[in-house]
Amino acid sequence: MSYKVYLFDFDYTLANSEVGIVKCFELLMEQEGYPLRPKDEIKRTIGLPMSEALSILTGEVDEAKIQELKDKYTVFADLYMTENTYLYNDTKMVLKTLKERGAKIAIISSKTRRRIMQTLTRDKIDDLVEFIIGSEDKYAYKPAPDGILEAVKRLNVDKKDVIYIGDNIVDAQAAQNAQVDFAGVLTGNNIKADFAKFPHVKIMNCLQELI
Repeated sequence: MSYKVYLFDFDYTLANSEVGIVKCFELLMEQEGYPLRPKDEIKRTIGLPMSEALSILTGEVDEAKIQELKDKYTVFADLYMTENTYLYNDTKMVLKTLKERGAKIAIISSKTRRRIMQTLTRDKIDDLVEFIIGSEDKYAYKPAPDGILEAVKRLNVDKKDVIYIGDNIVDAQAAQNAQVDFAGVLTGNNIKADFAKFPHVKIMNCLQELI
């Protein structure tokens, strides 16, 4: 596969942050008096917008309450998230190879730009990424195509020259809605059969298969 632009999801695609995410949710729910959820149940919310994940795990539906919980989660995340987030072994090599081939790289995620940049800077790969579109940017969350379309606009490229790579079916749906190619990677909670239901150019066991 050869494209001018490679757009990536972050959690479970470029990095595994499940240890930090699970820890922060467990601390939050203990602090706020919610029943502790099984770790696997928490992991299944990874990649969802934070408001949706909080609603699923706490049962809350009131927007003001969910915002309050988001703010309290952020306090824990500032302490524990980045130190418990790890790039996959092939992430740096894949991004560097694509960059050397002249491709543009960007990240489209429901995670915050700030948090993603902390990991990229720590691991000295921030120079490989043109920009990050995260939750602060206020675009409609995946499966809406807004983040992908904004990246296409910023980079001034044709959609045929763009591929989006992600671990979740919402990534596949977002790519379909944006009318760009999609490649799924099986490092998250979805299996090959899940991705097979959506348009894709490849379903990969790991990122290295991109190159």
